[in-house]
Amino acid sequence: MRTGLYQGTTLKQEMKINPRLYQAMDLLYMPLLDLQQHLKQELLNNPFLDLVEPDAEDEAKEQEKDKEKEDDEIDWEEILLNGFETGGRREEYEEREYYEPVSVDTKDLGDHLHDQLTLLRLSERELLLGEEIIGNVSDEGYLVCDLEETVQNLNNFIADAGEFEGLDPYSLEEAERMLRIIQGFDPPGIAARDLRECILLQLRDNVVAEVIQETGDSDPDIAEIERRLQTSLAFRIVRDYFEQLINHRWSEISKELSITPRDVQDAADEVAKLDPKPGLKYGSGGDNYIIPDLIVEKIEGEYLVFLNDTSLPRLKLSRAYRDIAKDKKKFVGENKEFISNKLNSANWMIQAIEQRRQTMLKVMNFIVDRQRDFFDKGVQYLKPLTLREVAEVIDMHESTVSRVTNEKFVQTPRGVFPLKFFFSSGLSTTSGEDVSARGIKAQIEKLVSDEDPAHPLTDQAIVNILKEEGIQIARRTVAKYRDQLGVLSARMRKRV
Repeated sequence: MRTGLYQGTTLKQEMKINPRLYQAMDLLYMPLLDLQQHLKQELLNNPFLDLVEPDAEDEAKEQEKDKEKEDDEIDWEEILLNGFETGGRREEYEEREYYEPVSVDTKDLGDHLHDQLTLLRLSERELLLGEEIIGNVSDEGYLVCDLEETVQNLNNFIADAGEFEGLDPYSLEEAERMLRIIQGFDPPGIAARDLRECILLQLRDNVVAEVIQETGDSDPDIAEIERRLQTSLAFRIVRDYFEQLINHRWSEISKELSITPRDVQDAADEVAKLDPKPGLKYGSGGDNYIIPDLIVEKIEGEYLVFLNDTSLPRLKLSRAYRDIAKDKKKFVGENKEFISNKLNSANWMIQAIEQRRQTMLKVMNFIVDRQRDFFDKGVQYLKPLTLREVAEVIDMHESTVSRVTNEKFVQTPRGVFPLKFFFSSGLSTTSGEDVSARGIKAQIEKLVSDEDPAHPLTDQAIVNILKEEGIQIARRTVAKYRDQLGVLSARMRKRV
């Protein structure tokens, strides 16, 4: 064998993806709002693109409507001169007004706690410590940093900064006192170091509220509060038997306290009403609104699919720039390249948008045909479906179907669903048909909701019930689906 460099020619086929194909895939991937912004940007960048104007007939109708509105318009000058005597009831004009609700940013948890801190009569030293502790409270309302570490970090900051000269280092005792003050802030349970402390703080707050309501004294007696806490069964169980409580060991707790398991369960029910994440009620996350990309409506017994794209800009080639493009004399040098590129890009964009519309309609129409039982009867009748099945039927690649269904929503008579909702694996039945895993989860959820609380269904009992209905499923699969649904085990669901 000889080693060296050699030259040779070979012939082979390979596929290269051009930039336009990449852009076409991006258009398929975009949800409605993103596509809307993208098209508006294209209108600004490409002079060959223009908006489709309404038809002349539509314009005439609009002008006629505007004229009717002008005829019906109120003469406000006459109303002002005549002392608001309009000849009609005031309510008639008020009812015509519509104010669209506008979402307003609210204060987050940190702002809420800081406002309460500044209302207290605190020294500058105490205020600095309180702000440091509040800064270590998570969005869920828990203190995420040890007090010892908090004090050390604050002391290091003071030593490094030159603006705090003469300020003595903080002690752990000072931090403990400030933490107790902050733990008395709203919401109850805030700044707790763990779940147990969070629940104890909320139980204490409930007792304080009871004493204030009974006595009418805004500054209740501490001794009375402590006395009531010591006699509170829920408080004692959380304080002394928290591990047994979270594991639902009612009998074990009842023996320790010489009470009945039913008393323990009643106390546990009281604890279950408390908020394990009190800080989330002041979460900074805004409202998220979903605009469906597709709409499915039942008309005369048939389900029809429509694209919800009325808000999208309708594109066409600009007539003025098309006339420029026809003038071959201007096709020289840089002008030729610019006009050619922009004209081709505009033509391609219009075709790509139409192709996107047709692809989405094909995919959704197949989903509607395949999942007809779901639309008629509910989620338990959802059939298993994969992206490959859809791709084979509509003669497209599986990745194309995946892009079409990504982050897209459809409005149906049964609610608004992501397109991915209709895709799930399946299980076999004794009749030879397949049933969707999502449908099985719905059946498990219904079985659990209808069970006898004193004798909850075990995973094996659920397996047996589903087998009687012809569904072959393993016990570990039931346990997996139950965990995904957030349903506790039979022992944890049992009621005394």
